[in-house]
Amino acid sequence: MLRDFKAFVARGNVVDMAAGIVIGVAFGKIVSSFVDEIIMPPIGLLLGKVDFTNLFVVLAGGGPFATIADAKRAGAVTIGYGVFVNTIINFLIVAFAIFLMIRVINRWRSPDAITTKNCPFCKSNIAIDATRCPMCTSQLEKD
Repeated sequence: MLRDFKAFVARGNVVDMAAGIVIGVAFGKIVSSFVDEIIMPPIGLLLGKVDFTNLFVVLAGGGPFATIADAKRAGAVTIGYGVFVNTIINFLIVAFAIFLMIRVINRWRSPDAITTKNCPFCKSNIAIDATRCPMCTSQLEKD
């Protein structure tokens, strides 16, 4: 059983997946820091010196509280919608970055990168610049 597990882990796709997850987690931390430390402070300043991490509503437990941490220490039930706004912005940035990455990958796979075509006679896969099919020996026209 241990040997099977080692074979499973040693497969290239498992190692690639693990590396992708580690890079994804690190990228998520970078984006979170970018949003929390660079994006949200200027937005908060424009909106009247608002700290989004301390935007909350007290549902029960008294108040008023200066920060959400104070409210939680007092045992108040709160909805921290400012943190939720930060999380949505984090998600949108990550989604946009993934979108851009997929666009670049799709450009790499553009029709210009095609190196093979199908023979019109036997339908086998042949080189794009072939003048005769190696499978059926049919004479091919230049495209």
